[in-house]
This record gives sequence, structure tokens and C-alpha cells, in this order.
Amino acid sequence: MFNRIELGVEPQGRRWTPLVRVWIDGAEVVAEAVGTGGRGPFAAEVLPGEGDGLLHASGEARRVVLGEPECTGGCCGFVSVVVRRCGGIVEWSDWEVPYESARLPDFHFDAAQYDAELARAARLRH
Repeated sequence: MFNRIELGVEPQGRRWTPLVRVWIDGAEVVAEAVGTGGRGPFAAEVLPGEGDGLLHASGEARRVVLGEPECTGGCCGFVSVVVRRCGGIVEWSDWEVPYESARLPDFHFDAAQYDAELARAARLRH
């Protein structure tokens, strides 16, 4: 069974730039990991006007930073995940979270649904 991803764009984050909110199976995973006052990923990096954003999944695994706590990632650690595409599956694994956050599980998405969600969120942003 696949996990389900949903993206939302917050018009202005606390840094006066739009932020992306990430829900997996209905839980806002990045916000929970960064805690109150932290931030998720910047919309311009996740959903750019042209080209691939941070969440684009290819056959090459890469680490993606998705946010940081209020005290900054340099202090307490960033929220990051390895994103990779394996055929019809997109996998998020090997999470790194701020030191006081609970560890996150691996997630597996249907690649077609994943790509459709990135495209839907990009249309909303632009």
C-alpha cells in the first residue's frame, strides 16, 4: 500500500516568503518535525516556475532539506530526507530530524500520484 502526499502553499511564512506544507497520509510531517516557530521548505525551491524543484524524484537518490527549527538548522539540525524514484515508486527515506524530534518512517508513493501532486501544487503557486 502506498502513502499519499499532499502539498499546500502558505502565502507568507514568517520570513515573508511563501512556504510549502507537506502532509503525508493526513499528517503534517515537516511541521511536526520542526516544531512551533520552525519553518518548512520555501515554495520557490519546491515548486519553481521552471525546471525541477527540490522534491523532483529521479533514479539518483539525493538528500533534500525540508525545513529547520526556530533556532536554525545549524544549532539543532535540519529536517531532511533522501528522495529517489525506483520505477513506479517514489521513496522518502533516511530522515534526519532536529535532535529533539521523533524519528520519521520511510514513505513510499505511487510515482504517478506523486508527480501529479507536484504539478497540482505548482499550478496553485503560479
